[in-house]
Amino acid sequence: MLAPFSSFVSYLNKDNFDSQSTPIFNNANENTPDMGGGLPIIGYWAEHTLSPEGVKLWKTLLHKSACLACAWGTGGQKGGFTNEEGEKLQRCMKSVESISAEIQPAIPKQFFEQRNIEELQQLTSREADRLGRWSFPVILRAGSSHYERISWDEIYRICTKAFAKTPQRVASYSSGRSSNEAAFLLQLMMRTLGSNNLADCSDLCHAPSSFGLKQTLGTATSVVSLESLKQADCIVLAGTNAAYNHPRLMNELIKLRERGGKVIVINPMKEVGLVKFASPAFVKSLFTGSDIASIYLQPIPGSEVALFTGFQKALIEKGKIQNEFLQAYTENWQAVISHIENTDWETITTTCGVSQTEIETAANIIINSQKAVFAWAMGITQQKNSVDNIYSIVNTALMTGNIGFQGTGVMPIRGHSNVQGFGSMGVTVRLKKEIQQALEKLLGRSLSKVKGYDTHAIIEAADAGKVDTLICVGGNLYAANPDLNKVKRALNKIETIIYLATKPNLGHFHGLAGKNTIIIPVFNRFENPHKTTVESGNNFVRLNDEGETHLKKADLIAEVDFLTELAHRIHGEYPVNWRKLQDTKYVRQLIAQTIPGYEKIGEIDETEAEFTISERIIETPQFPTPSGKAQMFVTPLPELKLPEIKDFEVADGTQGIVVALMTGRSYAQHNTVVYQTEDKYRGIPHRNCILMNKNDVEKAGFRQHQKVTVKGNVGELKNVEIIYGEVREGAGVMFYPEVNVIFKAEVEERCGTPAFKRVSVLVYQK
Repeated sequence: MLAPFSSFVSYLNKDNFDSQSTPIFNNANENTPDMGGGLPIIGYWAEHTLSPEGVKLWKTLLHKSACLACAWGTGGQKGGFTNEEGEKLQRCMKSVESISAEIQPAIPKQFFEQRNIEELQQLTSREADRLGRWSFPVILRAGSSHYERISWDEIYRICTKAFAKTPQRVASYSSGRSSNEAAFLLQLMMRTLGSNNLADCSDLCHAPSSFGLKQTLGTATSVVSLESLKQADCIVLAGTNAAYNHPRLMNELIKLRERGGKVIVINPMKEVGLVKFASPAFVKSLFTGSDIASIYLQPIPGSEVALFTGFQKALIEKGKIQNEFLQAYTENWQAVISHIENTDWETITTTCGVSQTEIETAANIIINSQKAVFAWAMGITQQKNSVDNIYSIVNTALMTGNIGFQGTGVMPIRGHSNVQGFGSMGVTVRLKKEIQQALEKLLGRSLSKVKGYDTHAIIEAADAGKVDTLICVGGNLYAANPDLNKVKRALNKIETIIYLATKPNLGHFHGLAGKNTIIIPVFNRFENPHKTTVESGNNFVRLNDEGETHLKKADLIAEVDFLTELAHRIHGEYPVNWRKLQDTKYVRQLIAQTIPGYEKIGEIDETEAEFTISERIIETPQFPTPSGKAQMFVTPLPELKLPEIKDFEVADGTQGIVVALMTGRSYAQHNTVVYQTEDKYRGIPHRNCILMNKNDVEKAGFRQHQKVTVKGNVGELKNVEIIYGEVREGAGVMFYPEVNVIFKAEVEERCGTPAFKRVSVLVYQK
């Protein structure tokens, strides 16, 4: 039952926010748990660590290498369970899931003789992942129905010829599972070739964060270290479900609440783990759960600018703006203040769907806090106006004086374990001037001035017949994009695609080249014969020890070895001795000379001293901008309007409802890799479901568990089961990558990121 609004307002007006907050849209289904985490996590650990795979699993967990899962980071030279502050028991279930998938047996040699490509295309993401490990290189040739084994000599012959194409017709794509060393070599090989087409998975998630933070603060990453976060007494957590995707962060939220701090959660859906979470790291929490949200706000998807504008308006009206701070350390603050003053409350609340009372209550929490940190993830960045979202968050932090001191700042919560490292290494279409200059010095010439393709642009270019060669270092370019049929068609227009991977994914069976599709089997992080490094989302660099694979007689190659050998065959010994760089120590020395803030990596082989990248953690109000001041930007409120049923070209009188769909991950999923089909936190039994507010379901004349069709702007999914969920009215949730087939997303024009978190769809009875 929907709680009466009067009772909710009464709660908001209380002075004590220590009790668990109750989101207003809280219609749970019968299978929704009371809290996240807890004993089921212990059960999962026991099931896997005490199983026949347990010995290999524990060996990997204790290996001195960084966790494979999220970018929050743990492991490295301090030990597999230890974070950068020396705290123990910092592994989570996501880590076990990722390791268990990597220690599977090899795919049998005869498998691809028995299964043709049409059969492989019927596999789900989970089924593809559970096939096992790639253990030998294969190729799918034009006109062939089967992958077949290929020799290394032929691989290099095909690849060398493929990279001899016009540089603008050669592209790369990468993910954050790889190392800094592989990332650096990839971009150096590509830029030496004359190509700036260095797409990355971050283009689909945190590119708006990097762009927006660079424009405002002069740095493209989090300005908050783990040490600094521990000093905060308030965290504003927007557009993220850390309980699913970054469970280690939950430990910090629990400790913050225990020391009297507050957590403001902003999410259109009530995520049970953000209300109450039971962490195995704390005995009391494990059994009773720990309150997380002090207040939980559920805005309309895509309206976050309006919500933060509301915070700012409340601050102004209460006389709580830090004027002296703004005058001394920011620019353009007057225009921002004027814009807010001229924006009325009715426009704000109508746009975001959150009441003035709720907004003012949350603003009071920020005002009454000494040190606040603003954190966010893809609910903020995967919007059409995502850059303005970032600007509005930074504006709020600056107006309250919460940047430039320990315990304060802004903190994007990155996904892949080393996705930020790839950006630092120069795998981006927006290369830092300092790196450009260093590379030009190394090359002895200017870099190409041709604008490179980001991830969205690669698909558009390929579909237009402008890409001949693509190398993918990890990731799943096919499934990570919207409009999967278009992506499939576009990739098929590329002559040669080279995939470096440890396990199969949907892209290996659907993202096929027109002429040659080659799979290069590589070692994962804890198997790598070389020492490597990775970078956390909080700018901490970890050193990974060498390892060995459990795959006996496998024909694997290290990413570094493949890239250096390929680069040697393409470039000879210009501008470096590529084969010498197969010893990663020399790659790190080159990184130290090229990448600002990474100077210490040149000594890490001798010292084994992991480090925080210099000049990124901002604890004084001096900013690396041209003026030394933070830049503030006016953020116009978005115009959000859902289309009508008739706009979906269905028959007159069609029974249904249009909702703003948010694509999301399930409980046991990491990016496009699905480990389990159900979602226990949300009470969802399988993947072909839509989570909707009960009121919306009844308004449309439907019922829970009814099968419906969900139609986007380029396709539809049938037999989708309706599940009641704690999502605000007018919104819905479905799982990617499966749902990506039905829509062509709007794109943030400034950074190319698709708006996965607001997709207009029709839910109807066909």
